[in-house]
Amino acid sequence: MIARLDYVAVNGTAIANMAKAKNDMPSIDRRLRALVELRVSQINGCAYCVDLHAAEARQAGETQQRLDCLTVWREVSFFNAAEKAAFAWAEAVTMITQDGAPEPLYAALSAQFSARQIVDLTLIIAQMNAWNRLAISFDHHPEPRAE
Repeated sequence: MIARLDYVAVNGTAIANMAKAKNDMPSIDRRLRALVELRVSQINGCAYCVDLHAAEARQAGETQQRLDCLTVWREVSFFNAAEKAAFAWAEAVTMITQDGAPEPLYAALSAQFSARQIVDLTLIIAQMNAWNRLAISFDHHPEPRAE
């Protein structure tokens, strides 16, 4: 197996600038942001980001049961309407080539979030997709941690 590049070492300035953009999306609370980032990472199959954002969600106060059921969020009753709208939007934007960004999903999102929140949420989703693609492309995996 060929070792992949350390993308941070190769262009740390661009990576740092990309990471700084996270500070410009403050309208989405930390816990919802972590859940959305986790859901996008689950869809994309990014092990590094799944590990990172599950840990961030727990640090933000998320329960283990909700984390365990995030992949089946439509099937459980313990996610609220705003969270469900955000997850549906995250899935649509992540898989945009399949069905685009359908009007009913946007309408559900608009019923729960302000214009700024919709833009910030969409930026979070777009950025998470970019992070996933970097980590997967360069074979970046999480290290085991002591629990």
